[in-house]
Amino acid sequence: MSAGPALPPPLRTALVCRAAARFCARLGWAPVSEMPLPNGRRADILALLPDGGFAVLEVKSCARDFLADAKWHDYREYCDRFYFAVDCDFPQHLLPVDAGLIVTDGATEAALLREGPSHALAPARRRALLHRYARVAAGRLAALADPAGAAELRAALSAE
Repeated sequence: MSAGPALPPPLRTALVCRAAARFCARLGWAPVSEMPLPNGRRADILALLPDGGFAVLEVKSCARDFLADAKWHDYREYCDRFYFAVDCDFPQHLLPVDAGLIVTDGATEAALLREGPSHALAPARRRALLHRYARVAAGRLAALADPAGAAELRAALSAE
């Protein structure tokens, strides 16, 4: 991204999210974007890992985005591994070293620069999170298949 003019943060965020989701898919992770968590927060990407674990990828578009938003601390209690996903222009020295780091070219490619330390979820929390993950993913898939029924489906899922 550094070869051209600076992109506005919302576009940078969208590009990093897309590249990070593709990165997840290449590793066999199953990413769900904008995943609502039980604590009322919404993870940029929650990925189900091949071993049944979960990773949260917190996307940051610029230094100001990182410095103004400390909600990412609240995501650690809902994942086995936590990562920041940023583009190659992001000032990486700002990011904590106790989090994983995925760097994207801002469009399609991404590389893992630092593995996220493991902190295993409790079995009950993992089961509840897996149930939530499945319901959200299935609901989104069903809404794609039947857009007219999407509102009814959301209402039915939220009533339970």
